[in-house]
Amino acid sequence: MTVDDSTRALLAAVLEALDIPNPATVGGTEAHDRVLNSRVIHAKIALRDILTEGAPLGIEWTTRYLRERLADNPPTGYVTFAQAKAARDAGKTWSEAVALPAEEGR
Repeated sequence: MTVDDSTRALLAAVLEALDIPNPATVGGTEAHDRVLNSRVIHAKIALRDILTEGAPLGIEWTTRYLRERLADNPPTGYVTFAQAKAARDAGKTWSEAVALPAEEGR
């Protein structure tokens, strides 16, 4: 079985919705979980539209809708493990590395 391009694009968008970076600290868990929950809801809506409604507007439209919702809910508001590691590699202390930038606020 092969997957057509439209289906592959939708599956890639669903993976993008679910596969967000882990927080560097327990303190970032709340923001991470809030973002992930929102993205999961939109992924469920897209999948439900296709699987139970028959994608009345088409898979391409549903994929665009999902990607737009993901852009509205980026994985921000917490420091990721990769960001903290990069900051540590750049010579920052752990406390400096996991501090949320002022523009993202807490």
